[in-house]
Amino acid sequence: MAESSVETTTATGKWGEEKAATYLKSLGYKIIARNFKRRGGELDIIALDGEILVIAEVKTLPSGNIETLSHELNLRKQKRIIETSKRFIQMNRQYNDSIIRFDVLVIDMPGFPDVYHIKDAFSELV
Repeated sequence: MAESSVETTTATGKWGEEKAATYLKSLGYKIIARNFKRRGGELDIIALDGEILVIAEVKTLPSGNIETLSHELNLRKQKRIIETSKRFIQMNRQYNDSIIRFDVLVIDMPGFPDVYHIKDAFSELV
């Protein structure tokens, strides 16, 4: 029986998140949570880069391009990530005073490095 496109997309996404987490660890980041889900949103990877709390969105785009990335990470999606990160901090008060950075890790997009890391990709002031 062939895999459905949803199963394939889910497997590709999980593989990309694993690759992104390995990459971040290789840079010295400390992964503190993965796949944090709350109503209305999910955070792929939450990590510490020194004292900075990094909320990392992972996009695995083996057949994508810049337009695909822009569509996948539109303002609505950014707002959802920001709101979900606020819920994470409410539940994890030890990060209340942390500087927060929103990064995007693009995995396997043609014409780019295997892991294309965009630091400070967006902020709440968008």
